[in-house]
Amino acid sequence: MTKISLLLAVSILSFSCTIQKKSIATVEPTKYMNTITAAELQKHLYIVASDSMEGRETGSEGQKKAGRYLISQYQMNHIPFPKGATNYYQHIPAANLNTRYDLKLNDSENICAFIEGSKKPEEVLVISAHYDHVGVRNGIIFNGADDDGSGTVALLEIAEAFQTAKKEGYGPKRSILFLHMTGEEHGLLGSKFYSENPIFPLANTISDINIDMIGRRDEAHTNTNNYVYLIGADRLSTDLDTICTNANTNYVHLNLDYKYNDPNDSNHFYERSDHYNFAKNGVPSVFLFNGTHADYHQKTDKPKKIEYDALAKRAQLAFVIAWELANRENRPVVDKK
Repeated sequence: MTKISLLLAVSILSFSCTIQKKSIATVEPTKYMNTITAAELQKHLYIVASDSMEGRETGSEGQKKAGRYLISQYQMNHIPFPKGATNYYQHIPAANLNTRYDLKLNDSENICAFIEGSKKPEEVLVISAHYDHVGVRNGIIFNGADDDGSGTVALLEIAEAFQTAKKEGYGPKRSILFLHMTGEEHGLLGSKFYSENPIFPLANTISDINIDMIGRRDEAHTNTNNYVYLIGADRLSTDLDTICTNANTNYVHLNLDYKYNDPNDSNHFYERSDHYNFAKNGVPSVFLFNGTHADYHQKTDKPKKIEYDALAKRAQLAFVIAWELANRENRPVVDKK
């Protein structure tokens, strides 16, 4: 190669890299956010919360069947399991699930899918939801469509949106772990196990976005489903709270309800879902929630009662929060105890 040709090649490569960096920095997430649709969520949920899953009791064959379906979707979208792992499962022995109460639960698994970051792969954002429910009682299947089938299928769609962006050259700068937790209904057991045996160090975990029940409305919002309860974002990090608020303002336009974010609220929802095992270890965390309703933990929590337009908008909110966290210059600062 002549000296002139070499200089020309270097110049073209430099220009190409500059353009790519600029486009990654300025691309809007709207296109990818809009791939999260009510129709796709409904398709997944009618499978995950079907009678064939037998209520997804922790360690049951029904839950394992649901887990295999989740894994099949990640495989179909070419989203791998975490680097260093041998498969999508984080196995949890029955002994760890029955320590607090003698529940006689079988071995179970957290399910983990992973998109590696392009710039800061060692920093990891977790997006979580629990895929267990309460199983079969007196011969009746408790399908758990909202709790937490809704969050479970939201993770599938959010992961697919990020993977679509990556295929088009806009992969996240930080790594993202899509974490389906087991044992939530029995005391946040899967997230407890993960926090004690993290696949990636908690010190490198920049935040957890936890999604638990986002497919319905509660009695406080009988006239609209255009809302979501935002819980915990400001407990550890002013940055995280600002990111959540701005993401909603810029892209989704839900009404953010902070009622259950009050530390004095008697329901204590902040301590009642899987984000809490991250938060108590110093990881800034936010919990997206639609509130309870008459079908909460009842046999009537079925896919036909889900409001799929609301489910889609709330999943889109989780996506744009994640987009900002994964791509911003600095991780959220922990500025509160």
